[in-house]
Amino acid sequence: MTTPTDVAVLLRALEAMPADLQAAAEQMSEAAARTPPADGGFCLVEQAWHLADLEREGYGERIRRLLAEEDPELPDFDGTRVAAARNYRARSLAAGIAAFRAARTANLAVLGSVPSRAWERGGRQAGVGAITLRDVPRMMREHDDGHRAEIVALLAGRPLPPESVSA
Repeated sequence: MTTPTDVAVLLRALEAMPADLQAAAEQMSEAAARTPPADGGFCLVEQAWHLADLEREGYGERIRRLLAEEDPELPDFDGTRVAAARNYRARSLAAGIAAFRAARTANLAVLGSVPSRAWERGGRQAGVGAITLRDVPRMMREHDDGHRAEIVALLAGRPLPPESVSA
């Protein structure tokens, strides 16, 4: 179970992910940011848009509904299906990072203002089971950590942008 102290630590940690994503983008050429890894995972542009859409349509919606409804049934977010349907790879990396930053900032503002008694509001999430609002920041952090590892793998061996290479 996530404690109130843990939630405060998690909220601070969640603030870093948009900057981490931006830093990765600055280390990668435009072509590399659109090249998926050999294992078939997301390229950096897809990572950015996935994070943005999940933040809005997954975490944002879960937070909103847990605060507003009694014991809501929360759907899962099928990131792979959404990525294919929305053709993330053809989108702007900068716009994806900006969308993620805006959505994360909005979610953190809501979570930062939650009264202590509301953290125990619960529901059921498809594929997960019973959750409380207190679980959401932990889930967000675990998801961020998974994407950080994928982004580190993307950066390994990728060419730097031309402006980063000194003559």
